[in-house]
Amino acid sequence: MKGILIFLVVFGVLVFVHEFGHFIVAKKCGILVREFSIGMGPKLFQKMRAKTTYTIRWLPLGGYVRLAGPDDAAKIDPGTTVVLQLDKQNKVKRIDASGSQMPIEGIPVQVNSADLVDDLIIQGYENGNEDQLKTYAVDHDATIIEQNGTELLIAPRDTQFQEASVGKKLATNFAGPFMNILLGFIVFIIWSLAAPGAPTTTVGSTIANQPAQVAGIKANDQIIAINDKKISNFNQIASELAKSKGKTVEVTVKRENKVKDFSVKPKARKIDGQRIYQLGFYGKPDNSLGAKLKRGWDTSISTTGLIFNAVGNLFRHFSLNKLSGPVGIYSQTVQVSNMGFTYLLAFLAMISINLGIVNLIPIPGLDGGKLLLNLIQLIIGKPIPADKEAIVDVIGFVILLLLIVAVTGNDIYRYFIK
Repeated sequence: MKGILIFLVVFGVLVFVHEFGHFIVAKKCGILVREFSIGMGPKLFQKMRAKTTYTIRWLPLGGYVRLAGPDDAAKIDPGTTVVLQLDKQNKVKRIDASGSQMPIEGIPVQVNSADLVDDLIIQGYENGNEDQLKTYAVDHDATIIEQNGTELLIAPRDTQFQEASVGKKLATNFAGPFMNILLGFIVFIIWSLAAPGAPTTTVGSTIANQPAQVAGIKANDQIIAINDKKISNFNQIASELAKSKGKTVEVTVKRENKVKDFSVKPKARKIDGQRIYQLGFYGKPDNSLGAKLKRGWDTSISTTGLIFNAVGNLFRHFSLNKLSGPVGIYSQTVQVSNMGFTYLLAFLAMISINLGIVNLIPIPGLDGGKLLLNLIQLIIGKPIPADKEAIVDVIGFVILLLLIVAVTGNDIYRYFIK
């Protein structure tokens, strides 16, 4: 149960931050965000503020953003009975199309026709009186209550996503992946601040009966060279010992402003199937703020580079084993959570950067595919026909769906059957 809860939190944070990126940039670009939802499924709570309806839903599986667009524009079918609430100028300010047994106070109208995108009018018969067809002007910022009870702004054409400039489309589509990458950098820095400082070349303590102690190396000795190779960080020590392949090395240390040399034979150990050579000491950690911030930043940069390389390698040598879906991420989350909080932070940071980079791949259905279409529009100087864009989206959706099914099946086999 603990593993499931941690997975839901991790998955929820990743999706929420991604969708928040699209949301905040769309708002800044003047694109109508009809709904910003936390969670999926049936609605628990809703609140409208600044032309956006904020909802909380039952299933804690991330969330979503509804941008105004042709596929999401408010529509009322002929023959539908709605309740209209008018303002002081006799313009429609609220439309109740929910069919609820307890509608809002207003005028019941059987709709003959409605245009809530361009003309902003509703024509119908008031109180079922079919002798007189009435026309109602609809306010630009009117709201409509959908059948599921969610109240949203209607989406006039000038507020819709496809009417925005190419630059605003690019910014909105890029914002989601960017926020995931940014989150990864922030979490890596938090991880670095929470974790013990990185080991330095100064000996914190030696392990009893291990090569360093036997040779005479003591706490507070600073290792400055191995086999005359200058040492400036802890990782270089491991690198030089690996080159020695277990042969005796000359370790130069600084002790109380004096330089001393020690002949030390590294001890070999097997860790995860690899032979590692060690001197048997703990490096004194550097817990300074500057060092921890630098470690968090450097780890973020190196992780980003590794993920870019991994994505490139995936295209050169494709394998399902190089991919993980929700099942794989769940299994990995459970394993990492058992290792401790700092490990979970590092895992969240890595997954977030990975999600951001993968979403930038120019494949239809991903944000990268949308960005590619935006760039094509910028190059040709005119919008891509909606029907052709829809075909590309459908093809991309089918490919992604098949890939998700294949990856999920492979994850189940790898983590629970094999």
